[in-house]
This record gives sequence, structure tokens and C-alpha cells, in this order.
Amino acid sequence: MNIRTKLAAIVMTVYASTTMAENFSVLPQLENYKVPESWRQPVAPLKIADNTWQIGTEGITSLLLKGKEGSILIDGGMEQTAEHLLENMRRLGVAPSDLKLILHSQAHADHVGSLAELKRVTGAQVVTNAESAVLMARGGANDIHFADELLYPPVKTDRILHDGEQVVLGNLRLRVHFIPGHTPGSMAWTWEDVADGKATDIAYVDSLTAPGYQLIDNSRYPNIVEDFRTSFARVRDLPCDLLLTPHAPASGWEFKNQAIQNKRVTCGQYAQKAEARLNKKLEAEKNSDD
Repeated sequence: MNIRTKLAAIVMTVYASTTMAENFSVLPQLENYKVPESWRQPVAPLKIADNTWQIGTEGITSLLLKGKEGSILIDGGMEQTAEHLLENMRRLGVAPSDLKLILHSQAHADHVGSLAELKRVTGAQVVTNAESAVLMARGGANDIHFADELLYPPVKTDRILHDGEQVVLGNLRLRVHFIPGHTPGSMAWTWEDVADGKATDIAYVDSLTAPGYQLIDNSRYPNIVEDFRTSFARVRDLPCDLLLTPHAPASGWEFKNQAIQNKRVTCGQYAQKAEARLNKKLEAEKNSDD
């Protein structure tokens, strides 16, 4: 190891162990899609496990997995988050060309809004399933539930996934699990990392909510309730020592000066709570039709 390599390693070690607060300006609000400030409040890179970092905002998760043959990004947050994500990658020693793959949880604007720009800058391949690929190619237009309300720059997909498929980049090995409901193309990702010196099964699981959705007699998504119920069962069975979600509070996480899980939420608890909410919403729809 030459002197420059040694110095770079020392700098990165010091940086990774630093928890000093940094003051970031809140990212601008978009006119067509207004969201809470926490979704737009950048944070410094926060370590989740040895190879897993949160590099997004206080309220929206964007995970960077650092590997020996390049890095993988899962979710890119809002459209205006792209430059912040690139800067956080640089802070972790990941050049734009080091990002090889871009994955995601769902195809709504608050999680894939920046992916077109990130793909353009880095040359990384976008990997997703067929349902999400169609919506991303339209830039979110003609969404089943939101019509043209949640638009973003269109994203071209490079590889279509099948349920249960593995995505491998060197020592990084992730498995995709299709969990339709929140969107027809919603996904969970699982992989193994080391956290606090222990081998840890990490599950990054998409939202299981139905915000404002029509559940009964939905002509655009007739099997939405059945899909949700199937997905609840699948999420309960995931390898899941540590749960992360696209909206950090849903799994008990706080992303500020450190990544802290104030309340541990298991995959089973996450699915159980979502199922209770769905049942309550179904009952309300049935009562409103009486």
C-alpha cells in the first residue's frame, strides 16, 4: 500500500467515525409535488452496517451499498435530491463511475424522482421489474391511483427482474421479493451485512400502505386487496434481523446526526400493522357503500 492509499484510508476511517452535526440547507420544494420538509432535509452519510449507508434525507431512505467491485444505490428520493446523493457518494469515496447499479423499492416520485439524473451522471444500470419499468418510462404519468399528479423525469430500465432473482455485484448479493399493493411493482430487497460485528440479515421493504386508494371495485387494480394480503405474508417470512423502509419512521428509524432505530420494528410487526390498517380501511369503504 503506497503512502497516498494509506492517507486516503486514514481519512475515510476518521470520517466514518465522526458524528458531528452538519448544517444542510433544505432542498427546494417542487411546484407539482409538495412534500414535508423532512423529505427534503439532506443528511450526511449515516452508517447502517459495514457496507450499508443511508445517504438520503431525514425522511426518505436512499441506501448506498459499497462493494469491492463497485457500489449499488437503492432508491433516489425526490427529483431535487440527485446532487446531494452524488455529493454523499463522494464523501464515502465513491466516484460517479463507481456506481454500477441502481435499484429501488417502488416507482413513485418520492423514491425514483432523481434516478434519471443519477443514471445520466454515473452511467449505472437501472434494474427493476416490468410493472415499475412501465411507470418509470412514463415518468410517473397515468398512475393507477394518482393519475398525472406525481410526475418525474422518465427513467429507462436496463434489466428486468423476476421475483426471487438475485442481483450480484462482486461481494454484494441482494435478492428481490415482489410485494405488490402500494404499487403493482413494489419490491423488498434482502441482503447480508455485518452490523456491530455480527452477521445481519437486512430487509429493505417497500411501503405497505394504501393512502387514499380505492380498495373495493377498483377497475384499474381489481386484485389490490388480494395482492396486499399476499405481500403481508411474504414480508412476515423475509430474513429480517434489521428492517429498513423507504419512509424512515415506518420502521422506527431517525436519520439526523446518526442513524438510530429508536424503536425496533420487525418485518412481522411491520406487516401486522399494515394489515390492521388495511382491514380498517376496507371496513370504512364497506360502511360508506351501505
